[in-house]
Amino acid sequence: MNGAQDLGGMQSFGPIRPETDALIFHADWERRVLAITLAMGALGKWNIDMSRAARESLPPAQYLASSYFEIWFEGLKKLLLETGLATTEEIANGVSSRSGVPVPRVLMASAVAATLRRGGPVDRPATTEARFKIGDAVVTRQFNPATHTRLPRYCRGRRGRVVAVHGPHVFPDTNAIGLGEQPQWLYTIRFDGSELWGKDTTAASVCVDCWESYLEYPDVAPA
Repeated sequence: MNGAQDLGGMQSFGPIRPETDALIFHADWERRVLAITLAMGALGKWNIDMSRAARESLPPAQYLASSYFEIWFEGLKKLLLETGLATTEEIANGVSSRSGVPVPRVLMASAVAATLRRGGPVDRPATTEARFKIGDAVVTRQFNPATHTRLPRYCRGRRGRVVAVHGPHVFPDTNAIGLGEQPQWLYTIRFDGSELWGKDTTAASVCVDCWESYLEYPDVAPA
């Protein structure tokens, strides 16, 4: 989908200005949002790509007017409603009005540290040969999917070069909509700043991780 999160190079939004302090959280409620999101994700009712898609599919005006953890909270509420784990009324008043809904698993407090250390690896065994190699010139597909994708809009239909090959990884475009992992080879592509934003840009280059189906050789017309 072309969501409000895809701001790279868009006019009038200005440059990124990183915060100078090292704070991750600016209020206690942000800590709770992160904790609840991680705990609910561990139930197994959705995956990380579904979680990203829920956040990125928020209406643009709402997304752009929200802080980082407000976006996380809104995405979590969407997932709770879609999976039947909560109703609009329950979310609004903070009180459960039904019996508990069965879930595949529960993250117990005693298992949190080990679970976070283990993480959720998304690399998968290779069953095919990589189509591209380091140094290859490539061009990204020009497409506008109605569902989730990890290929930024500003990189579509642009020429770059492979600078790293990472092996097969879960394909987020299918995993986000319940079509399974369908692993693909993952590459890091380096784009010249001028290729993305024209000769007047101050950016030297940008590197983007791209799954194999996002890429073609330059002499092949993008699908």
